[in-house]
Amino acid sequence: MFEKNKLTKLLGTQYPVIQGGMAGISEANLVSAVSNAGGLGTIGAGLMPDTWLREEIKKTKKKTKNPFAVNLFIQNPRLENLIKIIIEEKVPVVFTGGGNPLPLFPYFKKAGIKIIPVVPSPRLAKKMEDSDADAVVVEGSESGGHIGECTTFTLIPQTKNLLKKIPLIAAGGIYDGKTAMAAFLLGADAIQMGTRFLASKECQIHENYKKKILEATTDEIKVVLRFTGHPLRVIENQLFEEWQKLEEKGAFPEEIKAEKIVSGRITSGDIEKIPLLAGFSAGGISEIKSCKEIIEEIAGKIEKIKKEV
Repeated sequence: MFEKNKLTKLLGTQYPVIQGGMAGISEANLVSAVSNAGGLGTIGAGLMPDTWLREEIKKTKKKTKNPFAVNLFIQNPRLENLIKIIIEEKVPVVFTGGGNPLPLFPYFKKAGIKIIPVVPSPRLAKKMEDSDADAVVVEGSESGGHIGECTTFTLIPQTKNLLKKIPLIAAGGIYDGKTAMAAFLLGADAIQMGTRFLASKECQIHENYKKKILEATTDEIKVVLRFTGHPLRVIENQLFEEWQKLEEKGAFPEEIKAEKIVSGRITSGDIEKIPLLAGFSAGGISEIKSCKEIIEEIAGKIEKIKKEV
């Protein structure tokens, strides 16, 4: 299943495995480790400053000669500066999320940068193809962080039926060989994982955060902040309970500070006061491994499953 396909040919990677762009978390160390292991590492720009993005791009270039990407959060108020930096630094691939990416297409196309939107529905995936996207990610509600309503299991085959030209990348709930194989069998050309790479040796989040992922059960992984229009899937903690109380009392969306969603998750050991973004896959992750081990284990399991079928 990991033979060269149209996605690996498009990106120039060994494996059709993409590390999701996690805001403020997926920085040069994690990104380069994934790319060096044959996948595609992705810097998560999120709401981070433009100076941070340029620095992480430069660091990544020093750590890997393989392709890597940047994930742009379109609601970042510094978006124009981020776009300029990506073009100036000649980043080969850009993923987009959190808004309409179509106005950005001409700039990246002119610069020869591949653009891959992350969308929550088959209809939007088809619109991206018709608008000349290079590939598209459909992300199911099983994923961590900001989520849509459709599940990965329904998104993949329904989107595959609509797409005619571009590769389809599946995200949400994928973390090992079996879940990856399921995505490929349903029609995906590649998989994207975020939570699985949170629990990697190279990820810079605090060890307490990683431990929480390993210990989490599915019952503890919940959605909060629906009233803001930007629901988040997180692991339960004190902050989750505070947000839930705001939701129950009918708070205004403005009462949630956006910076709190992206700050503190790298170095803070106080995991009760930061949003523990994680997908349902955390319930199946029981060991911290290197990015190389994660990717090669998935490839090995898929080959084993293929022989058994």
